[in-house]
Amino acid sequence: MAVGYDKYYQTENLFGNPYPELIDFFHTYQNKGKLLDVGCGQGRDAIALALMGFEVTGIDHSKVGIAQMNEIAVIENLSLTGRVTDIFEFKNFNEYDFVLLDSMFHFEKNDLKKETDFIKRILSEVKRSCLIVFCIQDTGKKVEILNNCFNRQNKVESLHDQKFDYIFEDKETGHKSKSPYRMIIVKSIQF
Repeated sequence: MAVGYDKYYQTENLFGNPYPELIDFFHTYQNKGKLLDVGCGQGRDAIALALMGFEVTGIDHSKVGIAQMNEIAVIENLSLTGRVTDIFEFKNFNEYDFVLLDSMFHFEKNDLKKETDFIKRILSEVKRSCLIVFCIQDTGKKVEILNNCFNRQNKVESLHDQKFDYIFEDKETGHKSKSPYRMIIVKSIQF
């Protein structure tokens, strides 16, 4: 997978700006805290959140994406660190006040169990009061599958559920597409 994204990330800022809805939500937090951006890619969200005052760690498989993000972090003197890692092997979710998972889950047949197990593991390993932010395409049964991960075993409180449209524009080809999205935010209430 990383090789594919390394190829795509030859185009800088491939996915454009962060969703305005995501930025608006994070603007409401006075205590910025430590934030983990899982699957951060080139740092679209991580850079914007670090500029807002969050202490951000971004993890991704892509060496190219992480290198681009780290370069911007140094130039802008941001509290942002990018690490190349297998996100499914990451162990330190309990160190963060916020965990962001933007466009990470597609719930295709071959990946469904791996992805839902990963979500459940994150929910069980985060510290109490951690906010877990999911941005997910609102197509098929993706939102239903995600919501099914929030079971009694993983104690979470639903804080926010917002529909919005993501507009992707490929600057090289001029291609534009619009996709329905949801931002679902839960808070860990485990003891």
